[in-house]
Amino acid sequence: AFGLALGVRHMGSVKYKALTFILTFLLYTSFHLSRKPISIVKSELHKNCSSFSELATIASSNSRNQQPSLPSLHTDIDCSWKPFDKSNYKQLLGAMDYSFLCAYAVGMYLSGIIGERLPIRLYLTVGMLTSGLFTCLFGLGYFYNIHSLGFYIFVQVANGLVQTTGWPSVVTCIGNWFGKGRRGLIMGLWNSHTSVGNILGSLIAGYWVSSNWGLSFIVPGLIIAVMGVICFLFLIEPLCFWVICMSVSTKSWKGVNGHTEVYLQYKENNSQVNDTQLLLPRDSVCVPVQPVVVVKSESEPSAISFMGALRIPGVIEFSLCLLFAKLVSYTFLFWLPLYITKAAHLDAKKAGDLSTLFDVGGIVGGILAGVISDKLGKRATTCAVMLLLAAPTLYGFSMISEFGLGPTIGMLLVCGGLVNGPYALITTAVSADLGTHKSLKGNARALSTVTAIIDGTGSVGAALGPLLAGLLSAGGWDQVFYMLMTADFLALLLLLRLVTKEVSSSKSRPISAVE
Repeated sequence: AFGLALGVRHMGSVKYKALTFILTFLLYTSFHLSRKPISIVKSELHKNCSSFSELATIASSNSRNQQPSLPSLHTDIDCSWKPFDKSNYKQLLGAMDYSFLCAYAVGMYLSGIIGERLPIRLYLTVGMLTSGLFTCLFGLGYFYNIHSLGFYIFVQVANGLVQTTGWPSVVTCIGNWFGKGRRGLIMGLWNSHTSVGNILGSLIAGYWVSSNWGLSFIVPGLIIAVMGVICFLFLIEPLCFWVICMSVSTKSWKGVNGHTEVYLQYKENNSQVNDTQLLLPRDSVCVPVQPVVVVKSESEPSAISFMGALRIPGVIEFSLCLLFAKLVSYTFLFWLPLYITKAAHLDAKKAGDLSTLFDVGGIVGGILAGVISDKLGKRATTCAVMLLLAAPTLYGFSMISEFGLGPTIGMLLVCGGLVNGPYALITTAVSADLGTHKSLKGNARALSTVTAIIDGTGSVGAALGPLLAGLLSAGGWDQVFYMLMTADFLALLLLLRLVTKEVSSSKSRPISAVE
């Protein structure tokens, strides 16, 4: 009977793992899908007005000399969306990015702590519905002809705060369902939702950007709101101790290895019913999914404190490394379409479509980083090598992008892989490893807080990158690329201690610095 129970347990476990993998993938895809439109719409908020000015001058001259009865065009024709029609438009666009990302960074530290004390399904659902609301509000500015910078910054700040509900929640779900065995590969595949969301967001926003940019926000906002409803209906939170119940006549079962005080059965009058329990048959006997002894405890393990999470070995180093790695990634996320528009002289839609190649490279880079780190057992070393290669590649991209479309496409793919590889690995597999670190002694409630600390620190860099890009680009795009290369080298330096620890390990099996 016990062997049969393990077989049923395995089938049930695989089913729920697959459901969680696919559902959380789609949920966070919608988060990134709703963030992408602002980078696509930037080139529409401020257009190159020189051609309009020339047309206006000619028409004005003709109206004076030949046809005075025709209405004249003004040389200050409104070809851009106020208030982004001024010469300081880059700083204003950078301020919008900064307001979103700064709110996201601050909110992330609180989000993980709150998320561990609330039901993940409800927390995530509320966050997605409110994020959809604020994304749609930005688009409504087009239909209601709103030209107030304060309105757009308010929407960005509010959206940044509510979007912090997403990452700690989905990582907690996926991290608690999957063990460390092939976590790098699994999370490398899973983390491609970031790039998939960016690609879909670019294509959806690009479809309407030239004709009706309000829909570039409203459609993604509706998508993430719908996904929030799906989350509420279908997301299953993992039990701390997964059990599968079977209708077998073994009610006298005494536990594992002769232990008679094992607490394995649910009581009929239990007032707190987990989602997973509702899926299990009644009047049944519960057996553990793994041959471990679960001793009855009067209280669940308490959620870890902020300082307690910081004391986990490796959390500080990887957090600071992610600050600079995410600075580079988010600068590309928010400014790449505009850079392509200016450097390659393409319209907003073509530039948005071309920028998706960076995310295609990011998918491959994230998966490769996971596979390699699983094979070697060295997370920090894998990140360090990719960061080392990324810096000169960024310089190459800044040079080659001026030589035509073909070389630009190739360099976008390579840059995407090397930039997003370490970022993906740290935010997923490394965060999950640290959140289930052996020093926690099995306390699974630390994962959300650890994830929030790492991604929150990274989000500080994500806020600084686009802001600095907006300021530095006024003096030329070369300065932006120098800033990105410097950030990559700093991220590499912060990992050197962990890399040394991994490389110098003399044990028989590979040891990761996060173990």
